[in-house]
Amino acid sequence: MSGTARERSKVEYMKVDTYDIPENYYYLKEHEWVLIENTDTARVGITDYAQKALREITYFYVGKRGAKVKRMETICRIESVKCVAEILSPLSGVVLRFNNALADTPGIINQDPYGKGWITIIRPANLDKELEKLLETELYAEHIRQLTRIDETLLIHRWKKGIGEKTGE
Repeated sequence: MSGTARERSKVEYMKVDTYDIPENYYYLKEHEWVLIENTDTARVGITDYAQKALREITYFYVGKRGAKVKRMETICRIESVKCVAEILSPLSGVVLRFNNALADTPGIINQDPYGKGWITIIRPANLDKELEKLLETELYAEHIRQLTRIDETLLIHRWKKGIGEKTGE
């Protein structure tokens, strides 16, 4: 087992509702995660929240290896039964590689979004400066708490509206 794989296996998770959120990762509000492996490489993927929202991921549109990307630029796309989603780069840098296993089995993202379902590896260009713009675990967890409260409120509203329509209220 490589050092990186060993480190990932020791990751501790926070739980928010039904969503796993690894500690020591960084996040975008748009639900991409980044794991800083060392000063030269950062691994990127989508969060548990994102993969559950997308549901079954059916296709991976690989981006361009060697491409220079800016923070918040699209680096590739994934398709699910619900939509085609753009994957944003949490950091500026150079795309070193994509997870080739996703071409044949994109559903790996659903099964293991923080492990085997990683999407790309980037060589960061402005790591120290851009880390400040990412959410740490607790802030991302709070973001998910707010989203789940909104989701719950909408469901209750829809349920009450449906009851009202049935009873003529």
